[in-house]
Amino acid sequence: MLRFYKREISPVLPKSCRYVPTCSEYSMQAYEKYGFVKGTVLTVWRLCRCNPLGGSGFDPPRWFDEPRPSEDDEDI
Repeated sequence: MLRFYKREISPVLPKSCRYVPTCSEYSMQAYEKYGFVKGTVLTVWRLCRCNPLGGSGFDPPRWFDEPRPSEDDEDI
């Protein structure tokens, strides 16, 4: 479903994501790194934060007890 969204829907929408990586990229990375259950939890949490009143900037997927990486980290 994510691949369909990225291929068919995302290109026709205006660029509006406040985060890097975008929410769809974040979700794909979360599923690859953490599996279905944790990936789903992280995706829902990210979508709840992705709004005009939410944050912005570099926000790669990480589980809640992991330290926040910086943009300079090479292993991301």
